[in-house]
Amino acid sequence: MDLSPYKHLRFLGLNVNSAAFKCLVLLVAAFVFTTVMLPSFSGFGGIAPHKSAIVHGLLMGSDSGIKKRRFIEVPQIVWGLNNQKIAFARACLTARMMNRTLLMPSLSASLFYKEVDLLKPISFDKVFKFEKFNSLCDGFVQLGRYSELSNRSDVAVLEKGTGRKWTNERDLDQLRQFSNDSYDAYETIKVVGKNPFLWHDHWPVSDYARVFECLVLVDEISNEADRVVSRIREIGRRFSSEVESLQNGGSTESSVEPVSYIAVHMRIEKDWMIHCKKQEQRLHLSEICSSKQEIMEKVDRIVGIKRPIVVYLAVADSLLEDTSILEGWKEGLLPFEKKKLGVEEIYKKHSYLIQSAIDYEVCLRANVFVGNSFSTFSSLVVLERTQKMIRIGTSTPCSSNARWPSYAYNIRTDSRSKGPQRWMTNMSDTSLLAISYGSNHTSC
Repeated sequence: MDLSPYKHLRFLGLNVNSAAFKCLVLLVAAFVFTTVMLPSFSGFGGIAPHKSAIVHGLLMGSDSGIKKRRFIEVPQIVWGLNNQKIAFARACLTARMMNRTLLMPSLSASLFYKEVDLLKPISFDKVFKFEKFNSLCDGFVQLGRYSELSNRSDVAVLEKGTGRKWTNERDLDQLRQFSNDSYDAYETIKVVGKNPFLWHDHWPVSDYARVFECLVLVDEISNEADRVVSRIREIGRRFSSEVESLQNGGSTESSVEPVSYIAVHMRIEKDWMIHCKKQEQRLHLSEICSSKQEIMEKVDRIVGIKRPIVVYLAVADSLLEDTSILEGWKEGLLPFEKKKLGVEEIYKKHSYLIQSAIDYEVCLRANVFVGNSFSTFSSLVVLERTQKMIRIGTSTPCSSNARWPSYAYNIRTDSRSKGPQRWMTNMSDTSLLAISYGSNHTSC
């Protein structure tokens, strides 16, 4: 380009015939090209992405593509606390797959398996922190409020299929169909059908774990758990001081270290015993139900526990028929439940859901946790404890001296100690089946 006729002209203080001005022209041209032309290409050398990459992106969602003004609505979430957490995560991942925001769902404060009309709804943000969830899960999944809707009648209905003919593949095809751009015209996709806990599963354990990490209890519930844990440690400290005093001739040494305790999710309530016996018959297994005696013997054989130690029994008191759960424990194991611990009033003032949330926190914070691998409650406690071990870089998570060890009392072992089976979650599993419905595979 010959600029000699304009050599005396100036632009932004530069002579148009100068080297500096020519560099400026080239930079502007490059900027225009990258802005206008390159978005139509991707990958190296302007090659379009392979079809499989597009499908993978559709299934997994995009960390930056959530359509915050496009929503998904799901039915009220029901059943026990941890089934509700799984259902909530499944709803979140369904919304993520469609690059939509999940409208904050209602949980259920009460526990009824069949009388759905009697379930008492409770808002999600009365149990978990709404803003904290969105902050921790930013770019992965997103929660929205109904107040954000501009047109409540602008709805497309997605009816979840039921029955044996409704396969995992059909469910996935349906989700792909509703992820199509043609549904962008609808502000909200309303999912109708069974409780989200029963929806088909299309996501790996790591995706569920990512959602669970964003669930932070509201302060009211967390503070109640603090009070229970403090009481457990206080009693443990008192017993430890008494033993030290006897051993040292009356003198004791104060320790700044928190006193250890064991939490046992003691599944022997009447509803569980009916369920687990049916499961054993259906699955042809004998490793689901455990008696009180079997649980006590397994806890007694855990290696490396310094005694005396408090054993907190997490049990649904209202469904418990055996009143002798505190009897028969071996020396050095100090069993406590809510009433003996003196915290019964903390639980009584709350609904079933909140009581379960408090017990969950108490089990999660325990130095040692012992549960049943076919219980959703126990399985999710172990999942979070496994995440804690991964975060601190535990090199041998299945060893007896690992921090935050977990055990399954219902699984038979070949070890000579006859102790409980060490247990951690397989975080690379491609399905949440083991955590949703139980398993005798414990990864250790």
